[in-house]
Amino acid sequence: MQFASRLDNVETSAIRELFKLLGTPGIISFAGGFPDSAMFDVEGLKEASSKALAEEAGGALQYGATEGYEPLRTQLSAFMKTKGVEVEASGLIVTTGSQQALDLLGKTLISPGDKVIVEGPTFLATIQCFRLYGAQLISAPVDADGVRTDELEKLIAEHKPKFVYLIPTFGNPSGAMLSLERRRKVLEMAVRHQTLIVEDDPYGDLYFDQPPPPSIMSLTREVPGSRELVAHCGSLSKVLSPGLRIGWMIGPAELLAKATMCKQFSDAHTSTFAQATAAQYLKSGRMPATLAHVREVYAERARAMGEALQRELGDAITFTQPGGGLFFWARLTGAGGKVADANVLAKRAIEKLVAFVPGAPFFAEKPDVATLRLSFATANVEKIREGIARLGEAL
Repeated sequence: MQFASRLDNVETSAIRELFKLLGTPGIISFAGGFPDSAMFDVEGLKEASSKALAEEAGGALQYGATEGYEPLRTQLSAFMKTKGVEVEASGLIVTTGSQQALDLLGKTLISPGDKVIVEGPTFLATIQCFRLYGAQLISAPVDADGVRTDELEKLIAEHKPKFVYLIPTFGNPSGAMLSLERRRKVLEMAVRHQTLIVEDDPYGDLYFDQPPPPSIMSLTREVPGSRELVAHCGSLSKVLSPGLRIGWMIGPAELLAKATMCKQFSDAHTSTFAQATAAQYLKSGRMPATLAHVREVYAERARAMGEALQRELGDAITFTQPGGGLFFWARLTGAGGKVADANVLAKRAIEKLVAFVPGAPFFAEKPDVATLRLSFATANVEKIREGIARLGEAL
């Protein structure tokens, strides 16, 4: 069978391949990027779905508008306003998870050979998606404060990309948080170079001690001419339930119109029942308490993982303690003659019944084989300590 040539540049997800090994009894996994299912507000979602059927069964069970179910768009508009983004319901579209928003950006903006700047490292599915549409990906370096804006501007000036894709708040996989100063610089260079900035923000509500800086989209009010140069992707997957598959995109009207047209071709609309359930949940006012609980649990697990990494691996690993999100991003140093290749360590770790994701696949260019990603979301504190102890033995 002859497949489309666009598939030649796309590889199977290294994470999905790793999952095939995770059925081994007794394994402790830090590999997935999933929220903990124990954190789901099941009672609240039951109540929301029952209300959706009781109050709006016709709308919840019928075909719907491609742009999204109007009551949900209204609730998402209010939700975004609590985070400093003024957007009318008509100024956003609902997507089937925020990942569909990335796919729609690829469909609407990328022609074969177009250059797109991403962070190095960045979300693996983004690399795959944008390459599927023929993008030439350029990596901008990242440090503990997020993308290095000095290097980013040089890359924009040199490559004149179709757009720049960033996960500025507790990024996957880096865990980095872009500083307020750098967020403003990103907007200023967007205006200076007339370059679209795509802000992906699935983790921004999962902060631990201090809230993150305002989103890039919310800061557009401070930088004249920047609002039409920012697209913002949001999601309920990490804070409510990934099974709902509810995401959204805010952006220039022309972009949203093209994205809506492309969405019509792919799924007609996001599940109206899921949208009606999400709308009722947001309307119920339960989200703040849900977020407070999730933050508390994940903060405890992140602290436990950081302490265990220092205790069990010592100077053989370096990392920045994350202030939110789901991930640690670490780098093997090779100190004391220990292994410095995360791919080698991953195989040894599986033998010790612990799993993580090597970092190399998260780089669009120049992969760093010493890097690795660990998720603390789905393991309790006891399993985190045991799992990191096993990782130390593997090292």
